[in-house]
Amino acid sequence: MTVKKKTAFWLILALLLFALLFLLKAKREMVDFQVNYEAGKRIRTGETLYRIEDGHYQFKYPPFSSFLYVPLSFLPLVAAKAVWYAIVIASSFLIFSLAFKLVPQKNEARLWLKFLPPLILARYFLREIQLGQINAVITLLLLMMTYLLVSEDESSQPWSSPSAGILWGLATALKPYAFIFFPYFFLKKKWKCLASGSLFLGLAFAAPALFYGWGGNLKVHKEWISTFSRSTPRLLDSQDNISLLGLLMKWTGNLKASAMICVLILVILSGSLLLLIRRGQKIPRPMVLESSLLLVLIPLLSPLGWDYTLLSSALGVVLVLDSFFDYPSVGRVILTINLFLITFSLYDLLGKNLYARFMSWSVITVNFMILAGYLAYLRIKKRC
Repeated sequence: MTVKKKTAFWLILALLLFALLFLLKAKREMVDFQVNYEAGKRIRTGETLYRIEDGHYQFKYPPFSSFLYVPLSFLPLVAAKAVWYAIVIASSFLIFSLAFKLVPQKNEARLWLKFLPPLILARYFLREIQLGQINAVITLLLLMMTYLLVSEDESSQPWSSPSAGILWGLATALKPYAFIFFPYFFLKKKWKCLASGSLFLGLAFAAPALFYGWGGNLKVHKEWISTFSRSTPRLLDSQDNISLLGLLMKWTGNLKASAMICVLILVILSGSLLLLIRRGQKIPRPMVLESSLLLVLIPLLSPLGWDYTLLSSALGVVLVLDSFFDYPSVGRVILTINLFLITFSLYDLLGKNLYARFMSWSVITVNFMILAGYLAYLRIKKRC
């Protein structure tokens, strides 16, 4: 069988398996998608997006985010789910495809490198698909942004930076955690990227006025801020909240103390990132590692960082595995244990009680902080 025929065979098999998974399971789930689907209906009819009576299933994203679901809202719910399901799966595959293109490719010949990262993060991607979430789409946008900026540095293409800025602006308008790249662009002097991204964000802020008028647009943004600020505190110590603030709330039980410690950690992380960026000034493709670090930190620094948002660490996992033999032997053992815990901390394996305890201790948060430390080590040693 030729390479092309083998590729076609595995592609068709994968499509059939995912189609079967949708028909047997996913079409009856995707509850988060249903919330966003309803938001798409509401904005095109000029209704308010944020309603207390929606309870736990309130729409919590910025008003512009509902625009993404307007086309889907014209479809029956099951058909809309099928389209979104396909988008999330395609985004998931493209995330790893881009990640493999972005890493230094020291170990390109090792076939295991292609299989391990998706396996390690499988639980987060599967949970994303099950809920019908948007994080895979946003991670893909940020990786495309990174790819364009790396291409600009290597080939001086004038359109790369403005295009990357638009991708960043779109990702941020859909979910504000992508704003983490804003100070980074300042440090890297990516002025064209910042300009086009900021312009897009301005347009995204104004866009709901098409349905609500300008006064209604200001009102719906105030409702979003109110909804987010009202719902966040009671979810900080939720079992599945893997943010640093969530970890501190679970460990201390005190919101004020947790917030103060979190601010201190944020200051330390900011200073550390600044030093790492400066250390990478003469390293080829420095943005690959820097972007991977920011993507790992996104769910940890977001107040409501749910476990499935950790899929954003795909580039970091690929980079660490590609550099596996650059670590000392003891470091490789610790890394292996850490990745084992990330991979197999599954509800079905641990059982209800042990899994609840595992998540209530925020072990997974510590796992990904360790992963960030391994990425930082590569920069300290100037490996990438």
